[in-house]
Amino acid sequence: MYRGKSIGVVIPSYNEELLIGETLASIPDYVDRIYAVDDGSKDGTPEIIASCARSNAKIVPIRHDRNMGVGAAICSGYREALNDGMDIAAVMAGDNQMDPDHLPALLDPIVDERADYTKGNRLISRQYWKGMSRWRFLGNSILTFLTRISSGYWDLMDPQNGYTAISRRALERNNFDALYRGYGYCNELLINLNIYGFRVADVVIPAKYGREKSKIRYMFYIPKVSWLLLRNFFRRLKMEYVATTFNPLVLFYLFGFLATPVGMLSLFYSLYAKFAQGGPIFTQAMLSFLILMMGVQSLFFAMYFDMQAGREGAKGG
Repeated sequence: MYRGKSIGVVIPSYNEELLIGETLASIPDYVDRIYAVDDGSKDGTPEIIASCARSNAKIVPIRHDRNMGVGAAICSGYREALNDGMDIAAVMAGDNQMDPDHLPALLDPIVDERADYTKGNRLISRQYWKGMSRWRFLGNSILTFLTRISSGYWDLMDPQNGYTAISRRALERNNFDALYRGYGYCNELLINLNIYGFRVADVVIPAKYGREKSKIRYMFYIPKVSWLLLRNFFRRLKMEYVATTFNPLVLFYLFGFLATPVGMLSLFYSLYAKFAQGGPIFTQAMLSFLILMMGVQSLFFAMYFDMQAGREGAKGG
């Protein structure tokens, strides 16, 4: 146990025969259960997990017959952690990328009841994301901005960081069957946590890169997760500001989402009519610009009020 709390660590793995053994061997002694989830690997990963489990009774092997995605693998581990009565469930990747020496920094805010969910943050400064490629840093930065808007956790950074810990109370509120199965699971989980009113804390943890190879392809991953975030953004607005109690910021968001594209399209048409057809431009262009500015301003107001509401809720929690 760690400070009187039972700790489970979920380790998702897919084709990690090179590093899964080192990862399992590095887990601290205070961890009560290690849920080693093989997500349908086609290499020697399941055999290595089984071998480690024979020599360490804390290791609980979990096997997916086919590759279902990292989100599905983590959810399988979460279910077992709940069944075993773990107070806190942490997640560490199977590629030995997450330094176990930093695990207490994730556990302490939950043990002290200052947070319900903690996650690593590598983007706080260049020193901490050293070793991360510029393309990967850019992708993480874009997803940080989009996840802030979608989740309502306006102060978080590095939402793609998979080094996390979550309380049993927060786990019990989530429907794992509905959670996204791919790499976007962490973004959707954050949205769920905000809807349920849980507190999230960033923990500064330096990046650790070695022999692992990232399986994320940002060129395809960012558009896919962006669509996921957009859908869940509207779900959060409905649950937080319409279903339970009405907040006028929803009207600012709706007007902004309508007026901004209408203003942009109208402005482009004004320019087309002027230069392609030789028609007048001043009145139509000014009206289009006014609509555009009103839409943008409405979105800024909505985000500001959303930010204030989120911070007040965090204080109340």
